[in-house]
Amino acid sequence: MAILAMQSAASALSALNTQLDVSAHNLANVNTAGFKSSRTNFQDLLYVARAQPGVENSIGDIRPTGLFVGLGVKVSGTQLDFAQGPALITENPLDVRISGEGFFQVQIENGQIAYSRAGNFIVNRDGELTLGNDQGRRLEPGIQIPENAEAIDISSDGRVFVTVQGEAEPQEVGQIELATFINPAGLRPVGENLYVESDGSGPPTTGAPGEESRGSLIAGMLEASNVDPTRELIELIRTQRAFEMNSQSIRAADETLRSVAQLRR
Repeated sequence: MAILAMQSAASALSALNTQLDVSAHNLANVNTAGFKSSRTNFQDLLYVARAQPGVENSIGDIRPTGLFVGLGVKVSGTQLDFAQGPALITENPLDVRISGEGFFQVQIENGQIAYSRAGNFIVNRDGELTLGNDQGRRLEPGIQIPENAEAIDISSDGRVFVTVQGEAEPQEVGQIELATFINPAGLRPVGENLYVESDGSGPPTTGAPGEESRGSLIAGMLEASNVDPTRELIELIRTQRAFEMNSQSIRAADETLRSVAQLRR
């Protein structure tokens, strides 16, 4: 009956509303360094089986097809896209871009470790390397910059060198390590350009940049957001059109039910 059509269309409106939220979030972060866009995945709902395929029909033959009426759609999940974002040249020695796989590690609440692709580091009042956001998450393992440092250089393998007053040769003060995951799409985003480990991502494997499958570091650059504005705008238009079509389905089902109700008169 038309009731099933209304239910299917209503489920589509709910799913499309979620897709609209995801696309809007992607576009809102088009200028966020290290941001990774998300994609909305859909799946169909259960089916009402009105006739099974492969059973004997009224003339003794095997029915070649069945009769199934679906009950709509739902969002099965959002999938993070960890494709490399374009390079953004800043010439700031504390801005670091990961070329390849891997995440920076920072400390968050309760002694936990979070992971980020954003490499916009600054030095806090205690001389520690931290992310340059409103919370100032400390890099892990921690790196201390001397107060009298005149220049800072970060090599491609993550070693941090500083030149201090009165010394001609730079000295190494720390090592930036990267973490990789077998399934980075399973990481849980928590805001601030940070992700935390989940059972879906698996445990991290840490080590120096450039080793095994980890990418290398490039100082003086940032990884820009990997959001493609053109693609997102196309998705917005497609979502809007799909929303309108399903709204029409609800109107058509409503008119059908009205016509059935008027048969009594």
